[in-house]
Amino acid sequence: MKRKLHELAHARAGDKGDTLTLALISYREGDYPLLRERVTAEAVKRHLGHIVHGEVRRYDVPNLHALQFVCERALDTGVTTSLALDPHGKTLSYALLEMVIDA
Repeated sequence: MKRKLHELAHARAGDKGDTLTLALISYREGDYPLLRERVTAEAVKRHLGHIVHGEVRRYDVPNLHALQFVCERALDTGVTTSLALDPHGKTLSYALLEMVIDA
């Protein structure tokens, strides 16, 4: 069965310069192992590759049933210098939630 991440988790985004941080937080504790297995740094890089041009690193936050992704070269030089309307923040957390995984 295929499922979109928004069925299993919510997301938060942050930015620092050209680096994007995405937190994926499981709605249910029981879904966290599935997210850990399927939502790898490589999978996120594939899913957001048209936006994230650098490395993607994942950090597990088991006490919160969450995964934290740090995405380099993702924000077109950053919030203060970008001419794009919103290449950062919530827009990219929603893009992550559209990712489909095998469940």
